[in-house]
Amino acid sequence: MFVIIGLVVLLVMIFGGFAITGGALGPVMEAIPHEMLIIGGAAVGALIIGNSMKELKAFGGGLGKVFKGPQYKKQDYLDVIFLVSKLMKMLRTDGPIALEPHVEDPKSSAIFAEYPRLLKDHSLVDLIADTLRLVVVSSGTLDVHAVEEVMDNKIKTHHHEVEGPAGTIAGLADALPALGIVAAVLGVVKTMGSIDKPPAILGGMIGSALVGTFMGVLLAYGIVAPLANRLKQVIDADGAIYHVVKQIIIASLHGHPQPLVIEAARSGIAHSNQPGFAEVFDGLRGR
Repeated sequence: MFVIIGLVVLLVMIFGGFAITGGALGPVMEAIPHEMLIIGGAAVGALIIGNSMKELKAFGGGLGKVFKGPQYKKQDYLDVIFLVSKLMKMLRTDGPIALEPHVEDPKSSAIFAEYPRLLKDHSLVDLIADTLRLVVVSSGTLDVHAVEEVMDNKIKTHHHEVEGPAGTIAGLADALPALGIVAAVLGVVKTMGSIDKPPAILGGMIGSALVGTFMGVLLAYGIVAPLANRLKQVIDADGAIYHVVKQIIIASLHGHPQPLVIEAARSGIAHSNQPGFAEVFDGLRGR
């Protein structure tokens, strides 16, 4: 919602300010479709040249995330704390053999089934299941620091992968001013070919060419770069839930008391989504 509001404010302030100060919007509006054909077409071509189909699909998905915002809300953080805590409790009280079927096939697990929203995130489920599978296979003899290192690497790899679209969008923002110049130069070339025309016509053609530079800069710094920044914010916000999983598993493997495990889990959650200590503790006691 704020992305759309921001775009409206941006366009109203720029074009409205231009009109209020006496600028004629007609020539600008007339030139925009032609300049955007060149700039937009070149941008699409550059994206295709520089990315595989997988990355292009991720680019589209990244734009969707910008408008949807972070995927996880307060209830999701509560759910992941409850889910992982329940699995760690089973490991502690019933042993690795009881936990094994749940981590070998999470889709068939009654525990995972209680949290259908989390089960949809395959990367999150894999982080939980793969880590606990290591613990199960080793019968709990693994060094906790080694487990933590494996989790850190897995989280880092996942974050690097999902951050790819933000880098692609940022790269596009860097290219747009130059593509705007390309459109402007072509407009100047066109104008020079009509140098024998009256000044009024030449002025209009030069103005049209300058719209290319204007659009390139506007798209780059007014729209695309902010979209890349917003996407990075969304990715970072959603990445917090992976660190919650890590904190619960590692703190539990260290044998810390439950209050400390809860606080370790809560500490990495943004205040807007952070559940209260009592809220988590009471929820765990009821499960």
